[in-house]
Amino acid sequence: MSKLKLTGLVLGLTGFVIPLIVTFPGLSLAGHLAMSIFLMAAVFWMFETIPIYSTSILVIFSQVTLLSAEGFINYSSVDYTPLPYTEFIATLADPIIILFLGGFVLADASVKYDFDKNLTRILLQPFGKRPKFIMLGLMVVTAVLSAFMSNTATTAMMITVILPIIAKMEPGDPARIGIALCVPFAANIGGIATPIGTPPNAVVIAALNQQGVDVAFSSWMLYATPLAIVMLIIAWQVLLRLYPPALEIIPLKLDGVLKKSRNAKILYVTFAVTVLLWVTEGLHGIRSSIVALLPVAVLTLTSAFGKNDIRKLPWEVLWLIAGGIALGISMKETGLAEWMVGAISWEQFGYLMLLGVFGGVALVMSNFLSNTVTASLLIPLAISLVTSGILEGTAGMLMIGLVIALSASFAMVLPISTPPNAIAVSTGMIQTKHMISAGVIIGIIGIIFVLILSVVYWPFIV
Repeated sequence: MSKLKLTGLVLGLTGFVIPLIVTFPGLSLAGHLAMSIFLMAAVFWMFETIPIYSTSILVIFSQVTLLSAEGFINYSSVDYTPLPYTEFIATLADPIIILFLGGFVLADASVKYDFDKNLTRILLQPFGKRPKFIMLGLMVVTAVLSAFMSNTATTAMMITVILPIIAKMEPGDPARIGIALCVPFAANIGGIATPIGTPPNAVVIAALNQQGVDVAFSSWMLYATPLAIVMLIIAWQVLLRLYPPALEIIPLKLDGVLKKSRNAKILYVTFAVTVLLWVTEGLHGIRSSIVALLPVAVLTLTSAFGKNDIRKLPWEVLWLIAGGIALGISMKETGLAEWMVGAISWEQFGYLMLLGVFGGVALVMSNFLSNTVTASLLIPLAISLVTSGILEGTAGMLMIGLVIALSASFAMVLPISTPPNAIAVSTGMIQTKHMISAGVIIGIIGIIFVLILSVVYWPFIV
């Protein structure tokens, strides 16, 4: 075990023990145990002492054994009624988990039948051969794909697209760096546009659902897509100014044809129908998580997606999200989240400042942690601000949830900030300093636009 992981192990276990030996006034026994689980999970997630999905599994296991009615502790206190253990385990079948499962099946099936590559080829053709428009085309395609696929998978695919483009450029051309950076940045930005684009969206939507705030697929797109479009254009302009192209023309050769096999055609139709139903949820009223079962059912029943394909799905991401949901449940039910919120004089903050604090913390934390972990840690605290009356009602809860989810996705400063960043750096075409210079600018502008939307746009469409 590395020194970093060993440090994380020691700190995590210390964090677990402290609430067991130190009494915090106003916090129940269950609250102390929930704090133990929270501190241990936070440290393990930060240091990646064990795989982050394993930490989520540990969270659920700890809750079942320590906080459930069937656990080891007999609660006689009136300030906590233990939940059935099924409440914690049921997070693995939460509607948002099913939504992501459907998204994963669609994405992996698209890769299997080269639909993603053909879609890229078709979408890139209108952008011509000038470097700045090629960069814009790459960003638009990456963002669109990342809205409906894993942004990690999208980046891995698009990196293979940009390699031959960069090979046609002069070795000293600054635009080589810009083109290499445009893919991970666009993947991060595109992921905010839909509920399935990136896990932080799922964590926040699931937490809101637990509070009775239902966010439709189309509603999320209405909130986030304008921001994604604006930030995509801004990121494009930032990269062009930092890394201006030296060539006027880059000769591109985009080959390939759509597969016409039976299974490929089934995928095309299923993909189109699923996405159409998702974006029109407000019209027909079928929940996005129910629609997500459509590709799972159709593609498996027709053998377009077989058992080996199912085994390759990123199940660890679903475990990670479930652990975050379960953590939020225990913090709420034991009173820990309300107690933590009560420890700070939040009423001294103005509405905009409050949103700014959570947005800024989410951005900073996500540059060093997984953005999913960041959302999982912050959203229970944010929701408690509403339940304790500091923020007002459903609208306030939705606003702060949007701020956390979207701000977390603008973390683009370091290779460790998001998997797309790490993939881009691993190619050897860019260095961390290149990512920092562009990522800081885009992150700050992103936070500013999130706060602007929270005042001038979102309140009027909620």
